[in-house]
Amino acid sequence: MIKSQHEMDGLGLPRPQPPWPTVITIPRETSVPDHIVWSLFNTLFLNWCCLGFVAFAYSVKARDRKMVGDIIGAQSYASTAKCLNIWALVLGIFLTIGAVALLVFACIAVYEMALQHAKSNRGY
Repeated sequence: MIKSQHEMDGLGLPRPQPPWPTVITIPRETSVPDHIVWSLFNTLFLNWCCLGFVAFAYSVKARDRKMVGDIIGAQSYASTAKCLNIWALVLGIFLTIGAVALLVFACIAVYEMALQHAKSNRGY
């Protein structure tokens, strides 16, 4: 006797069919970075010309738009915040380096003036 392909060996029971794969498609939520941590850093440490504060305000607006569900508005505010953060960072680094260099040159000039004054007055 030839057994059916659907019967199990010796039991005569139908062989269980493999389950069909279940595919669940979850709509991918568009991730919009709001750059709020970067803006906060620029606000606290590199706030030359108040660019860090303005970037922080745009980051908060981007986060608010994202919470409401306005992805296009959130992307627009986030893009502006990113641009302001880049400018605040670059300007902050250059101006900080410039201020330190100016302070060093000023200290050297004051020291040399003090030496000249001491030499001309013979120590008095």
